[in-house]
This record gives sequence, structure tokens and C-alpha cells, in this order.
Amino acid sequence: MNVAETKSELLKSVAALVPDLAKEAANYDHAACFPSASLAMLREAGLLMAPMPVEFGGFGLNDAADPAGLFRLLHLLGYADLSLGRIFEAHVNALELVRHYSTPRQIEAAALAAQAGDLFALWVTDPAKQGVQLSPDLVLTGEKWFCSAAGVAKQALITAQTEAGSQMVLLPLTPDIRVTDRGVKLAGMRAAVTGSVDATGVLISKGALIGDPGDYVREPMFSTGAWRSSAIALGGLAALIDTAKDELCSRGRADNPFQRMRLGQSLIAHETGRLWLLEATKRLGSEEAVAYVNLARTAVEVACLDALRHVQRSLGLSAFMQGSKAERIARDLATYLRQPAPDEVLVEAAGYFIHHGTVMP
Repeated sequence: MNVAETKSELLKSVAALVPDLAKEAANYDHAACFPSASLAMLREAGLLMAPMPVEFGGFGLNDAADPAGLFRLLHLLGYADLSLGRIFEAHVNALELVRHYSTPRQIEAAALAAQAGDLFALWVTDPAKQGVQLSPDLVLTGEKWFCSAAGVAKQALITAQTEAGSQMVLLPLTPDIRVTDRGVKLAGMRAAVTGSVDATGVLISKGALIGDPGDYVREPMFSTGAWRSSAIALGGLAALIDTAKDELCSRGRADNPFQRMRLGQSLIAHETGRLWLLEATKRLGSEEAVAYVNLARTAVEVACLDALRHVQRSLGLSAFMQGSKAERIARDLATYLRQPAPDEVLVEAAGYFIHHGTVMP
């Protein structure tokens, strides 16, 4: 079986898992606990190796080799469970940074860890006052906030401030690294188990340093990676639209012309976002990649917010009943859409096209 056939079979196996993952989602949301059984399904299917390069034993579902295939995978997982999708996208993001900035030996070590079942996390948000610091003798001090999969992930790519600037560190997560809920209490994405992590006193090795200072925020990778989060969100939107459609059908309301109008607008919103993201995956290596992904990210946010409004108006109070499928997906989606600096990225994208771009094909 060649690489293309292997990836096709992998995506088929994930699609077959979606109904079971979606059933688990409600239970994990209600308990606000990590979706361990769902992650076990992904691990068993080989998904933790999906973004690794083929030459390191992976499936090559990454930005460089097959972003369209990765879009399909992320959309499926977002459809199944936005919290699980968030956790998996962070795993992909961390491994993408390792793939792009690390030495071959570091990439091989990460691939072996993923193959052994390690879940990777990406923790880069600092508290308002001071975040994680890395001393010259390689000792960490300080906290990270908004850490999804806290207490469960086996390795985390974090940023730490050094004398030379912000440095990426691949941190093995041992039991002595303290997890708290300080600074974190989200209404949605409960099963993502987002907490705060205190790395104070942890001694790291030189081999844990990924890339050079400043690499994490280096363009184009810093901005273009946002398309992956948008793919997860769009999958959640698709699940919300299907949920609304099924509920309207069960009530005998689906043929009402106003309900059909709102459903049609929601379908247009999803398709608009899908086309933007697929086009973005084609432009990742171009000069306009950052600007185009920022536009795509904005388009997906607008599409999701528009469709949320239509769905909630269609379903009425049932869309706000705690424990209902529509309420859970809508709550998770609204939370997940709050990505950093939405106004700034739109202004910067427009600025690029003012000075460099054209709307002509």
C-alpha cells in the first residue's frame, strides 16, 4: 500500500470513529473530565503519528506535505467533539513546530514518543504579570495559563523567556509539575481540561531546546498555523448544523420556510468557511500566505458566529437547555472561536493586500 492509500485508509477509519467519539463527547462535557476513551481510540488508530513526516514513520498529514488531508482530519475531529479536536490540534501544532525547527535527532525522538502513545501539548500563554523564565543554567520558573490537556499530556512545547528572547522548550511532563485551575475557568470546552501549569524548579537538558530564540513568533509559520484551529471550529459548526436539522425534523418544523431559510444561510456560512480554508491550504508556501490565512481565519469566525445566530433562533430555548447536544456544541464553539487578536490579524491582512496584493485572479 502506497502513502496515498495509507492516508486514505486512515481518514476512513477516523470517519468511522466519529459516531462513537460524538457519543462520548456529551459524557466528558458533563463530567468536565479529559476524554480518555476518545483519545485511546485515536491512539489505537495511529492518529498521534498522523502529522509526522513519512520518513520518520508518520503519515505526512502536515502543512508541508498534505495540508488538504490534514484539513479533512481536523474537520472530522471538530465535528465529533470540539474539545477533543482542540486537544488533537495542539498535538499537531507542537509536532509541526518540532518538525520545522528541530534537528533530525530531535524530530526522531518526538516521532518515537508519539509512536509510543505520547500526547503532545502546546502551552504558550503567560499570566498577565510574568510567565515562564529559563535561566542560563536551564532551570525553569513560572507558570503557563490556558493549558489544554493539563495533567494528561506527556510532553508540552512551551515558550520560556531567556536573556536572548523567547525560547521554545519541549518539556517532558513529570508528576512533579504542578497543575492548578488558577486563572482558568471557561464556560465551554470543558473536556479539554484547561488548567495552569507551574514549571518552577524544573531542570531541562540542552536537547529540550527547540530552534533559536524568537523562532516561535517567526513568520510565516506563526500566523499560518491558525488555519488548523479554524478547521476544527468549522467541523464543530457542521455538527451544530446537522444537530439543528435533526431536531427540526423531529419536531416536524423542517419544512417551515423560515426554518429552511435559516438552515440555508447556515449551510452557506459553512461552505464559505470550507472554501476559504481549502484555498488557504493551497497558498501556505506563497508570499501572501500570512495575509490569506488571516483572512480565512476571519471568514471562518464570521461564518460560525452567523450560523450560531441562525441555529439558536431556529431552535429557540432548546438551544440553551443545559445538557442538550445543541447547547453543548454551541457553547464549545463560541468559546473556541475566541482566538487571539482577531481585529489585529484582519487589519494586517487588509494592509498586505493594499500594498502588495490584488483581487484579480
